[in-house]
Amino acid sequence: MQTQQSPELSLDSFDPAIRRNAVAALVASTPCPEPGPNVNMHFHSFFSYNAKGWSPSRIAWEARHGGLYAAGLCDFDVLDGLEEFLDAGLALGLRATVNLETRAYLREFAAVEINSPGEPGVTYIMGGGFTRVSAPGTAPAALLGRLREQAAARNRALVARVNPHVGTAAVDYERDVVPLSPGLCPTERHIVRAYAAKSRAACGTEAALAAFWAALFGKPVDEVRALLANTSAFEERIRARLVKQGGFGYEPPTDKTFPLVDDFVAWVLACEALPMVTWLDGTSKGEADAAAMIACLQAKGAAAANIVPDRNWNYKDPAVRALKTAKLKEFVEACDRVDLPINIGTEMNRDGLPFADDLAGEALAPYRETFTRGAQVMVGHSILGRYAGFSYVGAAARSEFGRDTKAKNRFFAAVGALPPLTRDRAKQFVQAGSARTLDTIRRAVKMGAW
Repeated sequence: MQTQQSPELSLDSFDPAIRRNAVAALVASTPCPEPGPNVNMHFHSFFSYNAKGWSPSRIAWEARHGGLYAAGLCDFDVLDGLEEFLDAGLALGLRATVNLETRAYLREFAAVEINSPGEPGVTYIMGGGFTRVSAPGTAPAALLGRLREQAAARNRALVARVNPHVGTAAVDYERDVVPLSPGLCPTERHIVRAYAAKSRAACGTEAALAAFWAALFGKPVDEVRALLANTSAFEERIRARLVKQGGFGYEPPTDKTFPLVDDFVAWVLACEALPMVTWLDGTSKGEADAAAMIACLQAKGAAAANIVPDRNWNYKDPAVRALKTAKLKEFVEACDRVDLPINIGTEMNRDGLPFADDLAGEALAPYRETFTRGAQVMVGHSILGRYAGFSYVGAAARSEFGRDTKAKNRFFAAVGALPPLTRDRAKQFVQAGSARTLDTIRRAVKMGAW
């Protein structure tokens, strides 16, 4: 007799109808706590790569059930989860926003490593607060399609370079890799997982598997046998050997293999979303001068920044921790000086990453107000852009606030601080139209409640 899957597990089905029904079942049956102080505005879902296999609906549920103040979906090169995540947020009463991350080529920093290790000139970069997917046939939709196509082309080329070196563990990209992503847009981590799975099947036994990878890693068999017990560490070692600098599949980046930062920023702005500087840890040549990096990208149109804070303090070595926290302070202060809202999150694209950063902890408590305000700005923009036609980077906001970014941040943060939207209220906004909805939101800001 077949047993019925729990609603939580059903949230990760590749079938969107099953996911929708699971959200409805959880809303009807399971109470959620009041939101707490923590946020995670940078969750990858299974549309790019989530270490736990979580869908956008699962992320929304876990965020709401886990008491997060706000949450953001952030997939690589795709917006496939946008409508699902925002709708789940309405159903659950979760402050929600949707971002997109990619890697792009920054010509001004072509000679130095920025925040993509081993790839000079390449920077991770994001667009924040997408409120809808552009209609087919439009220029923004075409560029989003090119992002997907360019990622697929890099993936196929990577597999073609790796396969000759791995013998019977060679993978077929279309058959072994593409189906691992429900949106059929796999990432580098899916490729690594496919090689791990293929090698297990080809080797048959743990002993043979350990010997196979020991030869490729150049490590003792006993060391590799111990590594096999930790899937995350095993896959990270495969990634280093096959993909990263010095690996079989590594290829130096150029402006032909990645989109230009200028083109990506222009696309994000055309979508009326916020181009975002991303920050690793300040220890590379490209990130050594935080203010210079911010100024370069602001001049191109960047309107916010993103940090993964866990990389900036969570180290056992006191010297490393001191260096990283000093660089974090430098970056946050540089953003604050130019009123650049900061988005934070943990990604959850590999095992061991925290569900959310602890804003009450010693390392991050000094920035709690900044990080909360950043989340509120992103949520406020998402509400105003989706229902009132009033984007943070749009013409109406430029006309109203001009160069007074502080005032703009206060207004958008005040909207994001309002109680989470519900489906009923969102429906009222749609029926009222953008102008009346904007008036309603302004009144709510004055009262501090809907």
